[in-house]
Amino acid sequence: MEKIRMTTPIVEMDGDEMTRVMWKMIKDTLILPFVDLKTEYYDLGLVKRNETDDQITIDSANATKKYGVAVKCATITPNAARMTEYNLKEMWKSPNGTIRAIMDGTVFRTPITVKGITPYIPTWTKPITIARHAYGDIYKNTEMSVEKGCKAELVVTDENGNETRKLIHDFTNSSGIIQGVHNIDASIESFARTCFNYALDVKQDLWFAAKDTISKTYDHRFKDIFNDIFENEYKEKFEKAGIVYFYTLIDDAVARTVGSEGGYIWACKNYDGDVMSDMAAKAFGSLGMMTSVLVSPDGKYEYEAAHGTVTRHYYRHLEGERATANPVATIFAWSGAIKKRGELDNNAELEAFGKAIEEATLSVLESGVMTKDLLALSNLENKKAVYTDEFLDAIAAKISEILGK
Repeated sequence: MEKIRMTTPIVEMDGDEMTRVMWKMIKDTLILPFVDLKTEYYDLGLVKRNETDDQITIDSANATKKYGVAVKCATITPNAARMTEYNLKEMWKSPNGTIRAIMDGTVFRTPITVKGITPYIPTWTKPITIARHAYGDIYKNTEMSVEKGCKAELVVTDENGNETRKLIHDFTNSSGIIQGVHNIDASIESFARTCFNYALDVKQDLWFAAKDTISKTYDHRFKDIFNDIFENEYKEKFEKAGIVYFYTLIDDAVARTVGSEGGYIWACKNYDGDVMSDMAAKAFGSLGMMTSVLVSPDGKYEYEAAHGTVTRHYYRHLEGERATANPVATIFAWSGAIKKRGELDNNAELEAFGKAIEEATLSVLESGVMTKDLLALSNLENKKAVYTDEFLDAIAAKISEILGK
């Protein structure tokens, strides 16, 4: 069988634990038999990150900026226990955070919907994509405990040494805590443009929600930047595409979402997006059925599964147990990268193959063949749990059928 050709490589970022095992299984079973795969490979497993003082993560992000499309396996963000387990030089930062910062990217998370798995909110008949501004807020905060009798002030010093002060709280009667958060206009502008571009790319309505009625300076700045960029740069494009942008308060957005049918993009500030993306994943069924794509303002894409490294399954794998982990989100990371590579290179055959992977995966699931974790979620009558390799083999057979090979 003649394999599908590629001209430009995809940046391939390998990862850790069970997802690393599934990564190879997916490539060997679903991709390499059909595609003359070209990748620029980076091993982002924790061992290699430790060996290179995390330089390999930086290199992979810069390669993504160069080639425009990447696919990433889930990786470990080490804690104290991992420091000991892997004998690390230091507690390396989250690879996702490093890559996001270098690419100035926004994270879009979308559930994979399939017949037989009904969302907990039954009106949700279409996916809801959560766009998370992955910069600032409490993730880059400064916080302190404050003793009783102290006074806390917010102080800004300009370039000439002049100070502007505002009282945060007078702790005369009780001790307490304070927290300082920040954001920057340049990052908010990149976030807004990326959201508008992504909405045009997938042709879906875009919501943005914050709490400007309470946060009259901080959240209002987000609202104003989104509005100004939309009015000046995107309004006509949205009208031409037949899609809508609107702003609403975060509590109103939650209420609207619960009563909606889905099918739109919901842009959130950093913390809101962190919370709402996990809420949407669970409400639609499973984090194992949630895709994630990091998009830069200038149109560079990094695809990955939204879940972690599936540690529990990995320890079982090390004991010799046959894999039962769910590979769907990682499959869709590969298919998303392949489709985008085909689109950018005007390679219709490659783009069609990416779509065939997704069609085949959903077809197998809808036939009742699935991994154990999905069995309890599915309401299909004829369903059975299979091992990971059996699930992938069934998808490969369906891909061959779709391609007529």
